[in-house]
Amino acid sequence: MAILWFHVVPNAKIDKVVGEHGGAIKIRLRAPAVEGKANAALTAFLAARLKTPARTIVLLRGQKSRDKLVRIDGLDEDEVRHRLIGTTWKESTATQ
Repeated sequence: MAILWFHVVPNAKIDKVVGEHGGAIKIRLRAPAVEGKANAALTAFLAARLKTPARTIVLLRGQKSRDKLVRIDGLDEDEVRHRLIGTTWKESTATQ
């Protein structure tokens, strides 16, 4: 199980992982930040990129914020970071 912070930027031109933002993984989403649409888009985006069912992704905090705490069942933090940005947590902290 992985628990990670994500920084979400809604209303983007395309859905994509941008990199890191203060220890969080920064993701741009086309969905607007209205009525939970960006949260649903984040869940769908992560499920597709991580190749895991959407039911394994749970938004723990940040329902109305750009900064979101997300639990992903079935994967560890290093695997999630590697699949999304190509680095592990150890590699990302070593460069800071």
